[in-house]
Amino acid sequence: MTDGRFVYDVPVRWSDMDAYGHVNNARFLTLYEEARVAMFFVGAKAHGLGSFEEGIVIARHEIDYVRPIDFGDPVRIEMWISELRAASFTVSYELFDDGVLASRAKSVCVPYNLVQGHPRRLSDAEREFLKPYTEVS
Repeated sequence: MTDGRFVYDVPVRWSDMDAYGHVNNARFLTLYEEARVAMFFVGAKAHGLGSFEEGIVIARHEIDYVRPIDFGDPVRIEMWISELRAASFTVSYELFDDGVLASRAKSVCVPYNLVQGHPRRLSDAEREFLKPYTEVS
């Protein structure tokens, strides 16, 4: 964690590339997903929290492309919680390639009970895990 952000390096794979030699626009979602999974599965589990593994669905994605990414070194993704509600939260991201901002994005995440097939509210333990990453306006 850096200044209230969860930071994760994601490798750029050859399969992420498009015909123009850049990371395909749709693959940005895959890069963001890998970082988000690291935060909510690995990071949360390291804090003794496993409930996110029981279900989170994405209600909305929003991406701004700032510059192309070429094949090479991993990209750095920094994430924080920009909105925290009773039954959803928004993850904001910045993706850096060689230290230069290449993309910004947001994902609205909804805790979900996969067994019963419906959204659920965030637990106190989940809110406590998200709190250090929550941006204060």
